[in-house]
Amino acid sequence: MSTQKKAVIALGGNAITREFEEGNIYQQFANTRRSLVGVADLIQKGYLVAITHGNGPQVGNALIRVEESRQKVPPVPLGVLVADLEGGMGYMIAQSLQNKLYLRKIKREVATIVAQVIVDKNDPSILNPTKFVGTFYHEHEVKELVKTRNWIIKYDEGRGWRRVVPSPIPLEIVEKNIIKKLVDDGIIVITVGGGGAPVYIEEDGTFEGVDGVVDKDRSAAILARDIGAHELYILTAIEKVALNYKKPDQVNLDELTVSNAKKYLKEGQFPKGSMGPKIESAIQFIESGGEVCIITSTEKMTEAIEGKTGTRIVK
Repeated sequence: MSTQKKAVIALGGNAITREFEEGNIYQQFANTRRSLVGVADLIQKGYLVAITHGNGPQVGNALIRVEESRQKVPPVPLGVLVADLEGGMGYMIAQSLQNKLYLRKIKREVATIVAQVIVDKNDPSILNPTKFVGTFYHEHEVKELVKTRNWIIKYDEGRGWRRVVPSPIPLEIVEKNIIKKLVDDGIIVITVGGGGAPVYIEEDGTFEGVDGVVDKDRSAAILARDIGAHELYILTAIEKVALNYKKPDQVNLDELTVSNAKKYLKEGQFPKGSMGPKIESAIQFIESGGEVCIITSTEKMTEAIEGKTGTRIVK
């Protein structure tokens, strides 16, 4: 390798299934190929790389398939669906990246690893789920669903009744040593997709799955910490982090220190449902020894690598 710089790249959900698209497999492959241009540029610079990705639209579709077919085949728990998508989407990203590297004459191996992410079995999110998933239901359907499926269903403001599931804070990647060894050997690893399959540790030390999901950006920060990455790229729908977002006095940020990021979080500049987890993940990464976290859009990653755009979060 020409450099030993190590990076984790977190592809946003919009990188694979875009809003207002049907999201069929042909569109997903086309979007994936487009989303990997900046990733390939970073690899071409000699970086050691691990890639993770969101799965929001895909896991939502998988849940619909489960519900529509539950009279014919046994239902699949959410944690297992996440693992399924780690494999399926990992295959799609791996193949697309392999082709891109081949055409650039870059000789690097690519591998996908289905990863488990350890969470606390007493995490508040497990005891009081708030993460909306799946389809919407009418109010008259709620009572029966709660009774027959043992679900927790809440009202998604302005949208309708919807199932909520745990979304616990990730603590550690189970397969971290394997992933680190592969990345350090120059293999590009696609892993912890959709935040990884959540598990907790039983009293006897064994793992048990959680029927829930983990935030992809939080897991990316844990992955970056666990493999000793220098840089973390969080790719989303916007080019730069902003204060007073979508207001007349919006201010785009080129750089953000951890102390200022904490200050703006406290002031409510970064909402929990959108930019908040990304900023918290960036803070966690920097405080655990990372050098820089760059938040930008998928399309602008190449320019962000060159320092021409994006928001850099530093110590």
